[in-house]
Amino acid sequence: MANKRTYFVTGTDTEVGKTRVTVELLNALNRQGLNTIGLKPLAAGAEESDNGDWTNEDARALQTAASVQLPYEQVNPVLLKAPMAPHLAAEREQRSLNLRTLEGHCRGTLMITPYDVALIEGAGGWRVPLNPRESLAGLPKALNCPVILVVGMRLGCLNHALLSAEAIQRDGLELAGWVANCIDPEMAELEANIATLKTLIPAPLLGVVPYLEEGQEVRDPLFDVDVLVGRAK
Repeated sequence: MANKRTYFVTGTDTEVGKTRVTVELLNALNRQGLNTIGLKPLAAGAEESDNGDWTNEDARALQTAASVQLPYEQVNPVLLKAPMAPHLAAEREQRSLNLRTLEGHCRGTLMITPYDVALIEGAGGWRVPLNPRESLAGLPKALNCPVILVVGMRLGCLNHALLSAEAIQRDGLELAGWVANCIDPEMAELEANIATLKTLIPAPLLGVVPYLEEGQEVRDPLFDVDVLVGRAK
């Protein structure tokens, strides 16, 4: 590809499957022979390995899925141990979070790494606070990159999805597309809800990820990644 493309992946809430979707998008892009990287600049929730290293499960998944392998510290430069809102986890560790630091980490990696498409996964939803003045929404604004919205398909998702899409565009960013991730196997009128969002969200539906039992793997979900690489029909 002539130009590098970078996207920020956000969600309608926490636990809506941002990492699963980001991994599957990376897999789809990899199948097209593209050089991909996945970044998780900020993560809250860490596990200690046998050798004493602390890592985040989601960040490890992105590191593994990307075709360009990066050291863990580049994939996830800011790691907080407690699985809670990042600004609260930072307070617990007597650390501070700010956009300048996160932007610097991302820009440094993007500048020195050869890639075609980079996916940067956020934490929680669009307005997750970093400190009393800044939210994580400021990171894609600082990087000036389009946004992919992951919608967790469950009761109440229509409101969350439409408010998130509105906030992204109000912040002056392009909503490149959205993904319907089916997280509730008993959601009533699933197809009708997806159809409603296709009508109301001003961006293309990139794909639908079916509900998966724990440990079950996605079998090559169909993603319209041509939109992301500039080969839209």
